Formats: sequence, structure tokens, C-alpha cells
Amino acid sequence: KIPIKLFTAEMIWYIMGTNRPDDFVNKFTGIWQDFTESDGTVKAAYGYRWRHHFGRDQLGNLISHLKENPGSRHAVVVTWDPADDGLGESGAVKKNIPCPYTFTANIIDNKLHVHNIIRSSDLILGCPHDVAGFYLLQSILAAKLDVKSGQLTTSISNAHIYDIHYQAAWELINRKHQHQPIYFTAQPEYFNRAEDGDETLVAEIASQLEKQYQPLPAIKGLKIVL
Repeated sequence: KIPIKLFTAEMIWYIMGTNRPDDFVNKFTGIWQDFTESDGTVKAAYGYRWRHHFGRDQLGNLISHLKENPGSRHAVVVTWDPADDGLGESGAVKKNIPCPYTFTANIIDNKLHVHNIIRSSDLILGCPHDVAGFYLLQSILAAKLDVKSGQLTTSISNAHIYDIHYQAAWELINRKHQHQPIYFTAQPEYFNRAEDGDETLVAEIASQLEKQYQPLPAIKGLKIVL
């Protein structure tokens, strides 16, 4: 069981393109507080990297490009900044460096397909959260592009289970649950509403998903490893 409103609010915050959690996501979850600097910003905020950090609006450009060139293979969004992330000379550990670090988008047979590449994935807490969040992003982009949402492919370079999650992992392995598919269709205006930080969009999206979501009982006491 994962909190639907959490990844929904988080993805809307990404689309907004701000690096300040107080602008939106902190109103729904405190998950980003541990990664926030003293000035109120997250240095490697995904949405800010997508929309401002490299001197261009990668997400906005992706939409414009695929509208004009639906068969293009050039729709790529990069989060990882080699000037600032990883392999640092100082060896200092930063509060936050991107885990999902790039994704590509392709329109094939009038469907938007996304390939998300993850550097490092906490399989118990991070992976289900990222898969749900990026499929939500894919659906919102597809609606904006006036195509259907296709397949989300996720590649993980380092998939791991932290030692404090071993007990939860065994619990999951021993469970059996035949959950029916969850269907979600974004509306064309969702992208613009997300850009504007429309707080009502969180409940609107979550209600569509919660009506179909029938998870087994939550596993209590799971902690995020920083």
C-alpha cells in the first residue's frame, strides 16, 4: 500500500518546475523536508532541473517538439547535472542527488511511450512510488499531446533492498494478491493546471485511482533511508 496523494502531489510539483517544496508539495507531505536546504530549496529538485536548471525548459520543449515532430526520437529530458552531481572533488555527501536521472518519450501508433532510467532504486519504498509517479506524468503528457498513454518502461541500474527493509521484503514475497488493473485517463487541461499549482488537482486525480485501488494491509514502520 502506497500513499496515492503523495506521488500525485509530488509529480504536480515537478511539473510546476519550482525547487521550493513550500510552494506546493509540503502542503500534502513532509517527505521533502529532509532534503531541503536552509534557504528553503532542494538543490537537485527534479522539476526545477526539468524546467530551468540547464537554461531551457526541457519539459515544455518536449511537448512542443513532439507536437511538431510526433515521430521524433529526440524527446529526452535529463535531470543529472555532471557539473554538480556525483564524482565530486570534495567528496561531500549531498542531501539529494537524482535517482531517476533521465527519460525519453516517443509517440508510436498514436500512443506516448516513456522510458525512465533510474540510477539507484530502493525497491521497497522508492520503486513503486517512482513507477506510479512517472506513469502519472506520462498520462498527463499524453493528454497534453492529444495522444493515448502507452507503455512505461523502467530500467534500474542499481536495484537494492536496505537491511532495515528485509523483514518487509519477506512479508511481500509471501503475500499473494491478484489486483485488477487500474485505469487512469488524464484530461488535456491537467498539465496546465499542474503548471499553475492547482491544489484541487491532487484530490481529483487521487479520487480516480483510490476508487480502483485495493491493496493488502500496509506494512508499518518502514523508514526512508537518507
